[in-house]
Amino acid sequence: MRSRERAARDRTTTRTAAACATFPGEEVAALSRDLAETLEDAVPELVVGIARAGLFPAFVVAAALRRELCVIRISRRVDEEVTFEHPVWRVPLPSTITGRVVAVVDEIADTGETLALVRHSAAEHGAARVVTATLVAHSWASQQPDVVAISSDELVVFPCDARILVGGRWVPHPEVEAAIDAHRQRREPV
Repeated sequence: MRSRERAARDRTTTRTAAACATFPGEEVAALSRDLAETLEDAVPELVVGIARAGLFPAFVVAAALRRELCVIRISRRVDEEVTFEHPVWRVPLPSTITGRVVAVVDEIADTGETLALVRHSAAEHGAARVVTATLVAHSWASQQPDVVAISSDELVVFPCDARILVGGRWVPHPEVEAAIDAHRQRREPV
């Protein structure tokens, strides 16, 4: 990745006192373009976006590289509530991956479990090669992406997660607010 450009963009990321990284929309777009630039060398024939938050960077990558975008859904959540201990397939990989180089794009590698499951499934479905990419990766992720825009162990908040629409009004997302509070409490001296 072009380190000078990325370093310049790193300075625009908002960091709260609690070591929480909040990425403005322009930063997410720039990091997504960084992924596309790096993935270009892998020559993907198909981009697979992991819904929901992985769709924005996947769309940018697919558009920049002029490749087809396929959407999958694998999550621990049902109706935004964590329901499963491990990610569960909700929308499977398409059969069009067979024999093709596939770029799998998500917004973050937290535990790494989702990327590992998608990589394994794509290989089982006959993908010629699988390259994984995320905007952010935590050091503790069991499956590190092949391409990552930023490595950070901070609590990360993307624009799509910060606010939700309730009764016609945009309000702070209660789950994100709770995560920020919990993160802040863990970091404050006792």
